[in-house]
Amino acid sequence: MIAVLLLVLLAGLAGSAAFRESVAIDELAHIGAGVSYWKLDLRMNPEHPPLVKLLAAAPLVARGVHVDYRGHIWTWSGQGFFNPMLAEFPFGAWIITRWNDHDWTLRWARLPMLLLLLATGLVIYLYGERLAGGWGGAFALCWFATMPTFLTFGPLVLTDTAVALFSMVALWSFATLWRDQSRSAMRRFALALTLALLSKFSAGLLLFVFVAFPFVLRWLPLAGQPAAPEFRAWWRRGWRLTGKGILMSALLVYAVEFVLSWNQPTDLLKIIGSGWAALLLRRLLLPLVTYLGGVVMFAMGSVRPAYLFGHAYPHGVWFFFPVMTLLKSTLAFVAALALSLAVALAGRFGRARITGIRAGREFHWRALWLGMAIVTFVCLISPMTISIRHFTVPLALLSLLLAPVPRLLENLRDAGRPWARPAVWVAAALAAASVVTVVRAWPYYMPFLNSLAGSRPAYELVSDSNLDWDIELPDVERFVQARGLDHVLIDSYNIADPSIYVPQGSLWDCQAATAADAGRWAFVSANMFADGANCTWMLATPHEALAGGSMYAFHLPAAIPAPGSPGGPPLLANYRYIGGAPFDWRGIFYQAIRDPQQMQAIMDDMMKTFKEMQKKQGKK
Repeated sequence: MIAVLLLVLLAGLAGSAAFRESVAIDELAHIGAGVSYWKLDLRMNPEHPPLVKLLAAAPLVARGVHVDYRGHIWTWSGQGFFNPMLAEFPFGAWIITRWNDHDWTLRWARLPMLLLLLATGLVIYLYGERLAGGWGGAFALCWFATMPTFLTFGPLVLTDTAVALFSMVALWSFATLWRDQSRSAMRRFALALTLALLSKFSAGLLLFVFVAFPFVLRWLPLAGQPAAPEFRAWWRRGWRLTGKGILMSALLVYAVEFVLSWNQPTDLLKIIGSGWAALLLRRLLLPLVTYLGGVVMFAMGSVRPAYLFGHAYPHGVWFFFPVMTLLKSTLAFVAALALSLAVALAGRFGRARITGIRAGREFHWRALWLGMAIVTFVCLISPMTISIRHFTVPLALLSLLLAPVPRLLENLRDAGRPWARPAVWVAAALAAASVVTVVRAWPYYMPFLNSLAGSRPAYELVSDSNLDWDIELPDVERFVQARGLDHVLIDSYNIADPSIYVPQGSLWDCQAATAADAGRWAFVSANMFADGANCTWMLATPHEALAGGSMYAFHLPAAIPAPGSPGGPPLLANYRYIGGAPFDWRGIFYQAIRDPQQMQAIMDDMMKTFKEMQKKQGKK
């Protein structure tokens, strides 16, 4: 009953928040690409595997979403290797905001994501129950259901929740394979791994877990594994089944990519030739090129600048995800981690070793812990630390690994530990406090920071989708309607036209304010003050926080100081751009969305700019 109530709470909080929000940056590309995948063409958004996008677009296609496959955006996207990466945003923007009703399109696309989020919660409960009983499953589910990260990103059309779900299922089925060593377990493992690999390229990190697990078994044996001399044959059989499962998964991924690329032109491989044999070879190789090319693009784009506590780093930093987890979790969750650590140490180093894991689940416990350790380690050394959403796999696993706490406390109480009984009530109180926290924070989960952030403004601590991702434009429109404003300026953290959600608004650059803007109302993303742009000059103007501090409303002064002067906007040389880019890529994509006929000219200018940058770097 508690698990059902928690899932209802999760659906209510996450769904009601998401269905009132505007479209996020990556959703433009993902939704448009997903719709085109049902046409059996994978050209759009090759930077991510197709599964999540395919699921999100399913209700849109079923309800007859309108798409112009004869228009310039689609035809131009098939003419070169880099063309789809520019065209995917205009294509998605036109599907959402031009060819169809934007509210209808976005809500139906987010519905499968909400169901996927609930499925993740259900799996955490079921696995937690198998590990440590019903109370353990409910305890684990509580922390997942009250985690602002999943409440924020779970219902959005993104790959992060899906890879967390299917990574957990893959780890669990892998442990079952080693425990049972049956062909049916191997097939379930292959299917789970396939779903993970089709969700996000980073799921490939699971392969390191599968390689490390057997060696850990040799060093740290588990109950249920045979002793010598039977161990060697058992160990080899486990390796063979693991290899067969991975091979079967690779073949399934290839089969899915082959079907989904059936109508996609093979011009990328025209170097092979144009005879019938060459065309057949091109068709057979295209799924491999599509998937592996996406992996390469994912790796090439993994070096991103990071921003934390007012400091911009040129690449990822190891402490980013630990700090973000502390700041963007409920304080009750942080306290529960400390409590669980203390309880685990008490059970391990007491007079007799006491555990909360059910007998027969030792393999699963080991696989989950090993998976979390390896994935977390890779996240810590990753050159891309820009958002807490890239840490969803460890966060989901961490929630599940809290499942044994209630059973362990019960066993400690039965073993005569007097402090175990009040510790049970402390754990229950923390769980209830976490529920209260997220209910009170509704619906602004993206800018959520707990009390550890102190009194400093959020934009001085975090940025990007940790703070704002342009999903709160409806709040701006409500402000505009309440004040009766007829023309406002909007500097949003997105590339879509803000007038879709705020008809009175027009895209604006707070760094390029002029005298013509004096006296107007301006709405600026919190990301633009200290990281995405250089707009701290505006903070001297009276302002009001909107949408939990992710947006700010300004009534600009009657006279705007000249650029570079005290209290005025920055000089051009001091401009900053989103993501630390050396040029205004937001304006480039915005131009491509407004006038797709300019995409080729935009592409030519971008290539020219990149070549000039490479020459400058070569000279240095």
